[in-house]
Amino acid sequence: MKSIRFTRHALEQCVERGTNQMEIREAIRTGSQELAKHERLLYRANFQYNNYWQGKFYRIKQVAPVINEEAYEIVVITVYMFYF
Repeated sequence: MKSIRFTRHALEQCVERGTNQMEIREAIRTGSQELAKHERLLYRANFQYNNYWQGKFYRIKQVAPVINEEAYEIVVITVYMFYF
């Protein structure tokens, strides 16, 4: 697998949205893939969460990084999170 590089924006979104680089790497490695805007890819992977996020309890956390695949690396542009 190609190396994975995170933009500053993606790293900031990790903190704001409640994920980390390890979960994002796992989502890229094992998640389902779909097309995103500007010829980018979005991956989705669900993780057991069973915890509180912003005062509400959620069982599942979905990590959805948007990436740009380049010749020698994968660049994580941003990260979306869904809790349910």
